[in-house]
Amino acid sequence: MGMATRVPFVTAATTPPNQCHKYCMMALSLPLPASSSSLKLLSPLSSSFSSSLPFLSLATPRNQKGVKRVGNRISVVAMAESPKSTVLVTGAGGRTGQIVYKKLKERPNQYVARGLVRTEESKQSIGAADDVFVGDIRDAASIVPAIQGIDALIILTSAVPQMKPGFDPTQGKRPEFYFEDGSYPEQVDWIGQKNQIDAAKAAGVKQIVLVGSMGGTDLNHPLNSLGNGNILVWKRKAEQYLADSGIPYTIIRAGGLQDKDGGLRELLVGKDDELLKTEIRTIPRPDVAEVCIQALNFEEANFKAFDLASKPEGAGSATKDFKAFFSQITTRF
Repeated sequence: MGMATRVPFVTAATTPPNQCHKYCMMALSLPLPASSSSLKLLSPLSSSFSSSLPFLSLATPRNQKGVKRVGNRISVVAMAESPKSTVLVTGAGGRTGQIVYKKLKERPNQYVARGLVRTEESKQSIGAADDVFVGDIRDAASIVPAIQGIDALIILTSAVPQMKPGFDPTQGKRPEFYFEDGSYPEQVDWIGQKNQIDAAKAAGVKQIVLVGSMGGTDLNHPLNSLGNGNILVWKRKAEQYLADSGIPYTIIRAGGLQDKDGGLRELLVGKDDELLKTEIRTIPRPDVAEVCIQALNFEEANFKAFDLASKPEGAGSATKDFKAFFSQITTRF
């Protein structure tokens, strides 16, 4: 988990090691080593120390955190600042991807957000910021610039079936779907996600969060019949590839996605599509987005795969303790 670094400065003798102020401990969101550039002294020091230590000032334990007085000796404690994690969201132009990207941007003290979209039009639709890259996940070379230098990757790309024109709901028939040429699940959900995983591994990415769908254990699931794309089959293949990659991963198989407010419901986890046999098999998109981000903060989320749904609003207590949430999960795939 976290690392903490303390650096004592004393006038005569070194303060005993057990005298570190309680605030000198700060957990890091990712297990990154603290470097000298990440150390920040908590208080300045005046006059007699200004020539050699101009950034320190005399203080008492009551009014300055990080400073210890023992007799005539003073010990100033430095603490490691939490380094920001650079996180790339692919599929940032999609409905769930936009939410994840926005949530990361709203937490600038923790994350440096990046987005990857397929077209300039998508980039414009989410603000056209410089941290949004345009690339095609089917073209491995085109996504390398977005992935270089990131700490974590959140994959939210997916093939999207299109409804065939001419459907008339008054005729009592089911709509028919198709996939555009070059955008079949095999090309997007398998090859495209494999390209992302390979590029992340080559770049030394420390964690990948992959959002899939429930239903992958059933070859006859209705989603597989849409456009004859076998979308869940190819998603499952990409999940297995990630699990075998050696990169710390979190695979989230979400239930039916709802366009409702998040943070109001109790979240449930399952395995092997067991939740599909119950009445609880949907979840708001913002809740999926929040689980994606929280997975970056807890080692209990690493090397885990699970189904995700939520109780109806008002049934149960809204999930807030994500350490406990991830700790209950035991399935690796």
